[in-house]
Amino acid sequence: MTLETHRPQTGPGLPAGLTPDSVELFRAQLRGALIQPGDADYAEACQLYNAMIHKRPAMVARCADVADVIATVALARERKLPLAVRGGGHNGGGLGLVDDGLVIDLSRMRGVRVDPDARTVRVAGGAVWGDVDHATHAFGLAVPSGIISTTGVGGLTLGGGLGHLTRRFGLTIDNLISVDMVLADGRFVTANEDNHRDLFWAVRGGGGNFGVVTSFLFRANPVDTVIGGPTLWPLDRAAEVMAWYREFLPAAPEELNGFFAFITVPPAPPFPEELHLQKMCGVVWCYTGDPARADELFKPVLALKPALHGVMPMPFPMLQTAFDALYPPGHQWYWRADFVREIPDAAIERHVSFAERLPSMQSTMHLYPIDGAVHRVGPHDTAFRFRDARWSEVIVGVDPSPERAADISTWAKEYWNALHPYSAGGAYVNFMMEEGQERVQATYGDNYPRLVAVKRAYDPENLFHVNQNIQPGPVNPPSVAH
Repeated sequence: MTLETHRPQTGPGLPAGLTPDSVELFRAQLRGALIQPGDADYAEACQLYNAMIHKRPAMVARCADVADVIATVALARERKLPLAVRGGGHNGGGLGLVDDGLVIDLSRMRGVRVDPDARTVRVAGGAVWGDVDHATHAFGLAVPSGIISTTGVGGLTLGGGLGHLTRRFGLTIDNLISVDMVLADGRFVTANEDNHRDLFWAVRGGGGNFGVVTSFLFRANPVDTVIGGPTLWPLDRAAEVMAWYREFLPAAPEELNGFFAFITVPPAPPFPEELHLQKMCGVVWCYTGDPARADELFKPVLALKPALHGVMPMPFPMLQTAFDALYPPGHQWYWRADFVREIPDAAIERHVSFAERLPSMQSTMHLYPIDGAVHRVGPHDTAFRFRDARWSEVIVGVDPSPERAADISTWAKEYWNALHPYSAGGAYVNFMMEEGQERVQATYGDNYPRLVAVKRAYDPENLFHVNQNIQPGPVNPPSVAH
């Protein structure tokens, strides 16, 4: 009995150039699973973190090892199949899947190995940050990452990496030592400061444009117990608090990180009942310095008489998982973002007007600090260009119900349109939807021609194009040395 007889296709047919026999030959090459429409696990394999987006790939190769990745890249290249790469699957634009094409799913490749003596961490390409935090915390170490533990290591890293440890230890890419990659031509290479330096420069902020990263080697930092949590004020004090925050945080020691947020208080512990479902403004803190200095550092915060000061000592992984339950996979999401250098009073006024109209409990605006250690790396030292920014602003409309998709999207778009004139022009690629080439080029600025040159050298046919795409088009880039 043939495969097609006992498992009929119910979704997209086979892409042009593939036959049932060629698919079976490919399946036989894999140690992992090949998932197609009609399989029991196809729907699960196609679930995206952002449920606003739906895609129907023809095949999902759930790779078990590097050999599986090489075989899948070879099939996509030889048969000219649309190809997407999926790690943790958190991408706001749903770029981990592709309609009617082939998906490299790295979710089975989640190994993490810590070398406590060298303070390094080897992380497989399909791991999520919760895997890394679990492994490193046993040794009193951490790698700078994001703020949600279910975020994939690969996507966050390749876009730059912003989070609780940014001011003290830099972006995630500033702690990246090397990557192992499968290239478009099937080669397996290690890129670092000594080998394929141009490629190593490009993957530090340039996204998944240049190949499939199967392994990351990070430098880890001494982080164990942190002093963290939210401080909240009533929304009618938002203008006052935001004006204070824009001055306070850049002047604070780098050991103190805090991102500003507009929120609707969740109706659950640890928040007191009298604050449940109130719209508020706040700062989520992470202090990694000497605990004896914490009280002094937070005196100006308490002087503003917050409604809640939920700051306390906690293991770093506890802070990293604090928002996981609020933002599970499967909600409707619409993201818009910008880099920000200054927050003038006129911008604050517009922020507050949209905060008053937060359309759902999960909808929010965050300002992630970009200063401290980030500013000690030059704007041309990695592909991540906006090192002179002070914040990464992200506006997200979020709701569990598909019926609210239009409402949350409209709010986010209008909010972004109102604040964009006060931005630096580009945006953090991990916070972007599919917004077109003009936005991609604005994000990389004068680093874009060099990225195009690296793209031409390593992926001239643009096999890896389901991303915030660097197109190997007509430019006059500087020469690229391999």
